[in-house]
Formats: sequence, C-alpha cells, structure tokens
Amino acid sequence: MNREVSLAKAKATFSECIRQVENGQSVIIKRHGKPVAALVRPQDLDNLERLKKAGPEGGLASLAGGWDGSEELVQILEESARFGHRDNVELK
Repeated sequence: MNREVSLAKAKATFSECIRQVENGQSVIIKRHGKPVAALVRPQDLDNLERLKKAGPEGGLASLAGGWDGSEELVQILEESARFGHRDNVELK
C-alpha cells in the first residue's frame, strides 16, 4: 500500500518515510495535491527500469526472469503463441 504525504510533511518526517520504504511501502510525495515524486525501494526502481526498456512490445516475457524459479515462466511465455494486435503505447 502506498502512503501519500505533502512535500512539507515529507521534509519534516523524511526519516520516517525512509523507514516505511525499507519496510516495503512506497511513499508518494505531493505538491499542491498533485503527485510529483515517489520514494521506492531500489529493487522496485530496477523493475521500473526493466519495464521502460522492454517497451510496449516487450510483453510479459521481457519482465520474467527477475526472481528465483522464473525460468519456467520465461520458457512458457516464449513458446506461447500471441493472438491479436496491440497498439504501441508510449511510456513516460
């Protein structure tokens, strides 16, 4: 579950925000009520980078392989037939 805090509160309670991230929770920082930043665990950031690099054509197979025991999933996904057409979506 994500926790949302204002920028002022994040500055005032930064150590507490970091503790929450260490415990697996993401912290969304808002300015004037709009999300502007997030504090996340490094491995979550690594997964996001993998998603961006895979792009919209990468599919699920491009994400698999990042955890123990996922080799079987990679093999299944690579061998499965794809159906239909998917429009390219730009990731930001």
